[in-house]
Amino acid sequence: MPAKIAPQNNGPIRIEGEFEIVDPSGTLFGLAGRTVISLCRCGHSANKPFCDGSHHREAFSDTVVARELPPPKPRV
Repeated sequence: MPAKIAPQNNGPIRIEGEFEIVDPSGTLFGLAGRTVISLCRCGHSANKPFCDGSHHREAFSDTVVARELPPPKPRV
């Protein structure tokens, strides 16, 4: 199943399906077979990049609404 990425209102980014997560050097995170995870959007997780529920304690508020992005700028 291809990955589905769904930012949650007032919460994390939920990823479902087949995916890999790598650190800046390209090293894979060990996900222990998980096919669903949540990534922190609030910046308060003690387990970044993964969500630990801190958005509830910190009253993180951000509503997500789908929209069209503008075309990418040409590379020079």
